[in-house]
Amino acid sequence: MLKTKLQPFLDRYNEINDLLCSSEVMSDIKKMTELSKEQSSITPIKEKAEEYLEVCQDIEDNREMLEDKELGELAKEELKELEPRKLEIEEEIKVLMLPTDPNDSRNIYVEMRAGTGGDEAALFVGDLFKAYVRYAENNGWKVEIMSSSEGTVDGYKEMIALIKGEGAYSRFKHEGGTHRVQRVPATESQGRVHTSAITVAVMPEVDDVEIEIDPNDLKIDVMRSSGCGGQSVNTTDSAVRITHLPSGIVVTNQDQKSQHKNKDKAMKVLKARLYDLEMQKQQDAEGADRKSQVGSGDRSGRIRTYNYPQNRISDHRINLTLYRLDAIMEGGLFDEIIDPLITHYQSEMMKEAGF
Repeated sequence: MLKTKLQPFLDRYNEINDLLCSSEVMSDIKKMTELSKEQSSITPIKEKAEEYLEVCQDIEDNREMLEDKELGELAKEELKELEPRKLEIEEEIKVLMLPTDPNDSRNIYVEMRAGTGGDEAALFVGDLFKAYVRYAENNGWKVEIMSSSEGTVDGYKEMIALIKGEGAYSRFKHEGGTHRVQRVPATESQGRVHTSAITVAVMPEVDDVEIEIDPNDLKIDVMRSSGCGGQSVNTTDSAVRITHLPSGIVVTNQDQKSQHKNKDKAMKVLKARLYDLEMQKQQDAEGADRKSQVGSGDRSGRIRTYNYPQNRISDHRINLTLYRLDAIMEGGLFDEIIDPLITHYQSEMMKEAGF
């Protein structure tokens, strides 16, 4: 019975309300943040549950009136609208009751790195980043470059950007993995198609209270920023490299002229990487089934191919092929790929949940 399944969500919502008003929680910022986020995550199902219970009650009331000579016809008309609506809400609730990713509402860091293919891979990092910026703009999200390393010809060997906006992680998390591009490089005189690859990692931004770093675990080096020459090259020791000794993670930032700003940005990226590392460990512990449900899978796995001669973009996780590569890249229309991915993963989770 769906009503029985919904009751724990309603009870938990009310319980959190009471906890948030308690003096014990109000004095604990971390606990208050956790509870507020949990409450936000179950608010949609709480509201839909209340609507569902109201519709069920209206159906019951109208069924009781069917035998009434004066109100029977009116009740029939009401039921024609209420019963289909009840079925619609049930389907909506099934989706809402699926396990949710607690990071879905967060801002994100997107790390893009050129892989096999040399200059052509670096060029594609630049092209895909521009397409991601257009996608972010389509959704009203803000993009801030955290650090970058330019390629020898053009494009980027590495690009790290912060994307701010509600639901950014819920959409972008499906971009993590290896992206393969097939096209004729501008330097190719014979017109031969070359294959190159880049990797994309998507990490949720974390609050300071969520990741605590022992200063003794950090090795911080400052150095002179490198550049291509000219007035923009920084002549002071403003570039910062932070090494987290226990994990071996290294973050470098030199985009800002201020050493303090570079260190601040590098620390934010470091915290996101450490949080992401913990997430990966947790997923590994939960096993392959959970990995397939959340749709992240193996980061090193090839997830998509961009074939320019054929104007084809293929997502290998769901065998989706669209002959709209130019339009998708130029317009940042990644929802055309992400929406089918989400539908697929929701369908898989519904099977697991027995719906």
